Amino acid sequence: MIHVQPLASVLEHMLSVRLHLDPCPATNGALRVIPGSHLRGRIPEEKLPAIRIAIPEHVCEVGLGGALLMRPLLLHASSPSQNAAHRRVIHLDFASVQLPSGMRWFSESKVS
Repeated sequence: MIHVQPLASVLEHMLSVRLHLDPCPATNGALRVIPGSHLRGRIPEEKLPAIRIAIPEHVCEVGLGGALLMRPLLLHASSPSQNAAHRRVIHLDFASVQLPSGMRWFSESKVS
């Protein structure tokens, strides 16, 4: 399937939902985020170090069956797991806008 990263103007109107099929504590690579970073739009890579120094990261531990909701523009990363446990997640993206320039979401395409 062809996949592209949407424009920031589209990402600003999206919500990502991560459904955890396994517990995800800090020792199992829980997501680390920079709170509020999604409000800055798409951030150039050269500005990331300064933002990481200025704003402390938050570790988002999620229990078995839990859900994590986030904006796709939120600066986020996960660390390698420190144990052999699974870290299975179902990641769903939802959008409230149409794509520009005649593009379509996969769900809008006709499947024959």
